[in-house]
Amino acid sequence: ARRSLASPVVSGVLCPCGSPRAAGTATGPEGGGGGGGAGPCGRSLCEASEQDRRLRALFQKLDVNRDGALCIHDLAEGLGRLGLHRTELDLLKIVKAGDKDLDGQLDFEEFVHYLQDHEKKLRLVFKSLDKKNDGRIDAQEIVQSLRDLGVKISEQQAEKILKSMDKNGTMTIDWNEWRDYHLLHPVENIPEIILYWKHSTIFDVGENLTVPDEFTVEERQTGMWWRHLVAGGGAGAVSRTCTAPLDRLKVLMQVHASRSNNMCIVGGFTQMIREGGPRSLWRGNGINVLKIAPESAIKFMAYEQIKRFIGTDQEMLRIHERLLAGSLAGAIAQSSIYPMEVLKTRMALRKTGQYSGMLDCAKNILSKEGMAAFYKGYIPNMLGIIPYAGIDLAVYETLKNAWLQRYAVNSADPGVFVLLACGTISSTCGQLASYPLALVRTRMQAQASVEGAPEVTMRGLFKHILKTEGAFGLYRGLAPNFMKVIPAVSISYVVYENLKMTLGVQSR
Repeated sequence: ARRSLASPVVSGVLCPCGSPRAAGTATGPEGGGGGGGAGPCGRSLCEASEQDRRLRALFQKLDVNRDGALCIHDLAEGLGRLGLHRTELDLLKIVKAGDKDLDGQLDFEEFVHYLQDHEKKLRLVFKSLDKKNDGRIDAQEIVQSLRDLGVKISEQQAEKILKSMDKNGTMTIDWNEWRDYHLLHPVENIPEIILYWKHSTIFDVGENLTVPDEFTVEERQTGMWWRHLVAGGGAGAVSRTCTAPLDRLKVLMQVHASRSNNMCIVGGFTQMIREGGPRSLWRGNGINVLKIAPESAIKFMAYEQIKRFIGTDQEMLRIHERLLAGSLAGAIAQSSIYPMEVLKTRMALRKTGQYSGMLDCAKNILSKEGMAAFYKGYIPNMLGIIPYAGIDLAVYETLKNAWLQRYAVNSADPGVFVLLACGTISSTCGQLASYPLALVRTRMQAQASVEGAPEVTMRGLFKHILKTEGAFGLYRGLAPNFMKVIPAVSISYVVYENLKMTLGVQSR
């Protein structure tokens, strides 16, 4: 069986418990005695100088040019001599992760800190994979762990992963083999799939009905989750503002377009500008941006509570559990902010001078129509969550799995283009499935803006549209809605990445 030349060196540096190994803990002829006291692992400690010697042994083997620091070139050549071949991107990640003084290389202290910190992360991953808690990982456990995340691979593919790490030919990996393989390799496969394939946090297409993203143990422990949500909220605000004219046109076409009043895109924009000037293109955008923060916060908190209520033993939910928890969380969030949805529709449809602002619009609705008016269209909105979230999640997971099976070799990172393409296709499919319900919801929300209009039910409105306009009538405004998807996804991704860096979220 293949054996890494780095193993004896790496194994001599750190204890299996994750703490620095002293001489007394070494295996073989050197490890017999030891000084008094005990380390975190319960093993006897000897002099600090012996521990220091072991750490320096590895450092000196890697320090090819003997300048007391490890640069990318040193790591490439040093690890190559030890039988560990890494890509330039991998080496750059190692240096970036440990480089505290930002001089582009690792001195001895930084190198030791990187090894110890990285090993802690590796232990978290190893524990999440070791489903049987027997201290070893086999092919079935790899398959099960990936299935828990919604990634389907065959047992043959899992065995390929095992063979790359298995040094003694047993077709299982113990903690030492896992650590030796990954310690000087920046990739932690299972969490990386979650980190690289975030979906609902990054993409904002104006409808916040997607299932929330999962966060890794590390992200929860370090508090990175809230920075991701803040970055996602900021990206959504910019994205919605940039595509607001198309969104307003969609609302106008959903409510006013018919066989007798056939609105086209150019005609719609011309009509809006003629009626209220260029600024009128952004009517309703203020409230649409304001509702991002409360909706995202309520949805995330509800999702976490529902996960606990489901009581699954898995750290990450399975696909059907994610859909259930995500749909319920979406329903709770939408119920909480639904009056803002009605206000957004009314503000988008208002004539010049009709309302002085959002508060005036809210007061007007309350005094003339009562509190019930703020929940017009509530039922079709709730019903639309399941097809939207379900199809969006199913299509995204299918595309993700197809890419991982076919193209993922050394990393789960799909690259910007693949991520944008998968997000755009899944969001478009979700919108297409729930669009008739969204159109009925918007018409019901707008109903009272026509004075003296009779009350209509969801069922009655569906029948009326099908009778007077046919099935095509349920898709009025679909063209501007789809036109905004690609710019919305692209803008939200670019802004999200920039905000992430500003907030100090570490890019993987």
